[in-house]
Amino acid sequence: MTSPLLTDDMLACSTESADSSSVSRRRLRVCHECDLLLALPVLKTGEKADCPRCHHTLVRRQANAAERSLALAIATLILLGLSLSFPFLGFSLQGLGNGIALTETVSSLVVFEQYLVALIILLTVLVLPLLYLSALCWLCVGIIRGQPLAQSPLIARTLNHVTPWMMADVFVIGTLVSMIKIIGMAEVELGLSFWTLCGYALMLLFTSQSVDRDWLWQALDSKSMAPAGGQLGQAAAAQGLTGCNTCGLVNPITKAGRCERCDEPLHPYHGVNTQTTLALLGAAMLMFLPANLYPIMITTSLGSTEPATILQGVLMFFQHGDWPIALVILIASIFVPVGKMLALLWLCFVVQRQQQQPMGRLTRIRLYRMTEFIGRWSMVDVFVVAIMVALIHSGDLISIAPGPAALAFTTVVILTMLAAMMFDPRSIWQANASHSDSLVTTPITSPDSSPKEHL
Repeated sequence: MTSPLLTDDMLACSTESADSSSVSRRRLRVCHECDLLLALPVLKTGEKADCPRCHHTLVRRQANAAERSLALAIATLILLGLSLSFPFLGFSLQGLGNGIALTETVSSLVVFEQYLVALIILLTVLVLPLLYLSALCWLCVGIIRGQPLAQSPLIARTLNHVTPWMMADVFVIGTLVSMIKIIGMAEVELGLSFWTLCGYALMLLFTSQSVDRDWLWQALDSKSMAPAGGQLGQAAAAQGLTGCNTCGLVNPITKAGRCERCDEPLHPYHGVNTQTTLALLGAAMLMFLPANLYPIMITTSLGSTEPATILQGVLMFFQHGDWPIALVILIASIFVPVGKMLALLWLCFVVQRQQQQPMGRLTRIRLYRMTEFIGRWSMVDVFVVAIMVALIHSGDLISIAPGPAALAFTTVVILTMLAAMMFDPRSIWQANASHSDSLVTTPITSPDSSPKEHL
């Protein structure tokens, strides 16, 4: 259920009654995607508040938030422990067979000296989710006790940085693709770890979705408030204000450049700057060539060695009639990275231009959100390689080794994800912003004297 920050009746073209002096300063927020200064309404359980201009979801309220997140995090940790404790996958071919544990998808790459690829898989599938879940349990226990545990603000800061890099769900899709690929040449056995891994990936998704960072920081520190005198419905940067991307607190722009509540570096809007994004995209485009020209996987069967590029693997699936899997790999490995790079290049070009563009700002911000969401799914092909290499190694009869394109393609995925993160979506709204883009709201009145407000 959505609770809009501004209704049509609240919109106006003047700044009358838009001063935030009569609004609780604990309710002030800055939209991270369009830099609009807003006041949160009182939200009920199950409601969320969206920015009225760009429709970005600012906060989402859950029932029994701390207890809910703690229960989900503990359940996810249990499933992760089970996934590491039992056999993962096995295969048999002409009397020969092999079984692997989940961790062997990493160790097998180390044997082939693919250290960076192995490290990235270890981090994205196991280490970072473990760090995230442990940190969340620590925070929730302190909030439930009514007294945050030691170093809670520092630990809470890690959640925002870790979340985009957790890819257990993508790894599960890679496992399914690998299974279908192996079924064509051998019998596949599913270990208990496979089923617990599916549950772990699903529960990790539920856990991350259950966390309301705005509520979390209010529970850790309810005393911090935004500066007085801000004009609601106007750009924060024009008023010398900026919102913290980690805890959400509205801060004045100072030379220190750090949030007064969580001490994270602030990123105030200083105009259009796409140099970092373009540099990362340039590097990704250079790496995209070897990622597709060199083999990503080398198969040895009955003494015959056959290297295969990404596109050759897609064609092989089409030839065997497995067109759904072929489409998954084609979309994830070719269309997604190419589309993402083209979309970001186009957005960088658009925000640099001075005249009005035919595509509206809301359409552009949706395109940006889509590129940010789909980027990590390109890791499917890398995970397929890791699983196939670990599972199939029976000497000259049949074995699979990673090709040089594995590292190149992994680099492309990481670089495009970083490029999307470095792109400032506020430039879509602030570039050539007209007076009609400003929104004004009738303030929501609430006293500042109460130690804790129901936000």
